[in-house]
Amino acid sequence: MMIIADNWLAAAGRWAAVLLLAALPSSRAALSPAAPAAPAPHPPLPTPRQLQWHEMEYYGFVHFTVNTFTDKEWGYGDEDPSVFAPTDFDADQIAGTAREAGMAGLILTAKHHDGFCLWPSAYTEHSVKNSRWRGGRGDVVREMSDACRRHGIRFGVYLSPWDRNHADYGRPAYIEYYRRQLRELLTQYGPLFTVWFDGANGGDGYYGGARERRNIDNRTYYDWAGTWRIVRELMPDAVMFSDVGPDFRWVGNERGIAGEPCWATLNIGDGVPGGTRANLNQGERPGTHWLPAECDVSIRPGWFYHAAEDARVKTPAQLFDIYLQSVGRGACLNLNIPPDRRGRIPEIDRRALAGFRRLREAALGANLVAGARIEPGQVRGGAARFGGEMVRDGDRNTYWTTDEGVLTPELVVAFGRPVTVGLIELREALALGQRIEAFALDQWRDQRWIEIASGTSIGNRRLIRIEPATTERVRLRITRAAAVPALAELGLYAPPAAD
Repeated sequence: MMIIADNWLAAAGRWAAVLLLAALPSSRAALSPAAPAAPAPHPPLPTPRQLQWHEMEYYGFVHFTVNTFTDKEWGYGDEDPSVFAPTDFDADQIAGTAREAGMAGLILTAKHHDGFCLWPSAYTEHSVKNSRWRGGRGDVVREMSDACRRHGIRFGVYLSPWDRNHADYGRPAYIEYYRRQLRELLTQYGPLFTVWFDGANGGDGYYGGARERRNIDNRTYYDWAGTWRIVRELMPDAVMFSDVGPDFRWVGNERGIAGEPCWATLNIGDGVPGGTRANLNQGERPGTHWLPAECDVSIRPGWFYHAAEDARVKTPAQLFDIYLQSVGRGACLNLNIPPDRRGRIPEIDRRALAGFRRLREAALGANLVAGARIEPGQVRGGAARFGGEMVRDGDRNTYWTTDEGVLTPELVVAFGRPVTVGLIELREALALGQRIEAFALDQWRDQRWIEIASGTSIGNRRLIRIEPATTERVRLRITRAAAVPALAELGLYAPPAAD
């Protein structure tokens, strides 16, 4: 059985080494003075924890609380805990569904805006300990955390800053309460890959019986820097989400669609979660901070399960389109899969997820570059470790690059026979920063090169669906770069099949 904590430590060590060595010659170069040094990193750069997050690419959200049983999206905070009564809760079914769908992890709504806690928090009575489920002795967070480990996927938590139940919300005492609950989650449930902070900030609510509207100044009330320090102290490998990070940002919509382009960098000033912030969808180039986007979207119209939406589950084809516009634009996809009132993922949702995986695997299964001849126009120092073969070795830490000053190189893929290309994949070597600013691809037809695709941002992964092009050769052109390109992977695939 895979031990997630050990894998995280190993991954963290691996990425730390990648960052350290990115600007240094390889061990072979150290032995040979003539061997070329690796190009210098181009800041801003991702941290090791951000690189681990980039590797995940696709994971799930699990919205599950009293709202599941009241048929609401946002609870008011006055719900009787006894309303939370799943009839057949099965964390293994949920985690297993995620694993079978190809997800790398799950994020559970440990506490939504209604303030109801899915674990028996010592600091409130508004929790599962006062529900009928498991006779008041249940712990959804515990069961989900354990199930994720059993199924070899990562686990994270969502802890809503807004609490419509707590009497002290809007007052200084609530911040201490919130941080105590955060510490419970960070110390009692094993490794977390993320802590997800929502930007919802105040409004009307129950508030311990006051039933009033409470507004807060989100720039100062939460003291986010102090809360983030707790996560860094207790769970240093966890990445944190809000619309302004600090580790990854909101993409600016809940449709799962990243911008075109979608840069991994952003200019960060005094932004706070829930505040107005421009350019979340596209990022900013150049940017002061590495702050890549997460695309969050639900498989259903709502975030919580509603029986009336059973006929409105997204189809595999719709999910694949979202994938191309999220993961395929350098972001990560966070797809919500809400359990029903049994406490299980409905079968219709599971079928959609399985179909979505089949589409992805069929579309990206056979890379036409694998059997082709690769002809780079220029290679850094003529060294094989920087040569064209690196773009098809399946290792995101190796890359094709060029001599200093060669910012617009070309690379030709010669198939030796006619092939039909319908999907293009590109990756940069992220440990060296986001370097490529524009690119184009051409097909050889009628004794000349004809452009078939172009773009700007690549980053972690770029996927471009094109009109099918039948050709014996494809040329990649880097048309603008801020530093010598470092291209980790190039994939050319047949046109994706319809579901």
